[in-house]
Amino acid sequence: MDDLRQKYLDAIAGAGDEAALEDLRVQAVGKKGEVSLKMRELGKMSPEERQVMGPKLNALKDEINSALAAKKAALADAALDERLRTEWLDVTLPGRHRRVGTVHPVSQVTEEVTTIFADMGFSVAEGPQVETDWHNFDALNIPAEHPTRTEMDTFYMAQAEGDDRPPHVLRTHTSPVQIRAMELAGAPLRVICPGRVYRADYDQTHTPMFHQVEGLAIDRDISMANLKWCLEEFCRAFFEVDEVELRFRASHFPFTEPSAEVDLRCSWEGGQLKVGQGDDWMEILGSGMVHPKVLAAGNIDPDQWQGFAFGIGIDRLAMLKYGIPDLRAFFDSDLRWLKHYGFAALDVPTLAGGLSR
Repeated sequence: MDDLRQKYLDAIAGAGDEAALEDLRVQAVGKKGEVSLKMRELGKMSPEERQVMGPKLNALKDEINSALAAKKAALADAALDERLRTEWLDVTLPGRHRRVGTVHPVSQVTEEVTTIFADMGFSVAEGPQVETDWHNFDALNIPAEHPTRTEMDTFYMAQAEGDDRPPHVLRTHTSPVQIRAMELAGAPLRVICPGRVYRADYDQTHTPMFHQVEGLAIDRDISMANLKWCLEEFCRAFFEVDEVELRFRASHFPFTEPSAEVDLRCSWEGGQLKVGQGDDWMEILGSGMVHPKVLAAGNIDPDQWQGFAFGIGIDRLAMLKYGIPDLRAFFDSDLRWLKHYGFAALDVPTLAGGLSR
């Protein structure tokens, strides 16, 4: 066995690759290897001889297996060393840019709007998308005969026959969140309410589900002048221009008095929107002073407090700022569209660093 041991240990030490090493393993301890055949001969020996030869053969087998494993590891280390010597990488070169996901334009614009108003002291308020008829209409001074309350415009939740509870609707605007914010926090108050809203409409510029952000500011001496300044600052920051010009047109909304549609001076020269210049005007939002009945519905005394409110379509803002022609494409789940119009996941909008990059 000493000769057998020396034979294989020398052969293993001199093996040049893993294929030669595998051949030696088969020759030595394989099913028909020399050591395996020796172990089969134990059955022909006397008990006394087996007690002597058995441990020696097992020790020889273990020694050869250990030598094989050690040599295999040494060959792998040598191969790695050789690979590292032949491969070369300049770590000072810039890394490859890999885009980790894509942010939807609606999500991006929502973050941009939130960033701008947060700088003005507005916090974010949220509410349920399935609203009570009272929060969605009555508390906002919308009369029972108003056309928006018909099933042609509003999605009503199904109710069992005989159920006399007040109906629930998919909210048609985020204004109910203003009522809930007033009920919860009282006055003074300064919040924006971004979120999904639902209306029964579908064409190039309307979808059954879209996104709005509404703003509400309540204090003792707030006026339309404060509203005008707030909207000018927002447009200047959002469209990233130095100068903007707004035009307020008298309008009517049940929840504000006085009410105003707001137009933005712009130019469409060459089919491209340029804000703050040109002779065109573009309607961008509705606004006004909060109606006293709405304040009272939110448990705020209209004789002591007053405020302004405004509402903007987030999807429309995204279309205007980033040149997206069709609103319906926002909800088509087309990865090619999202790759083209989407934003890098780690580009967080800030007023200092820029909203869109």
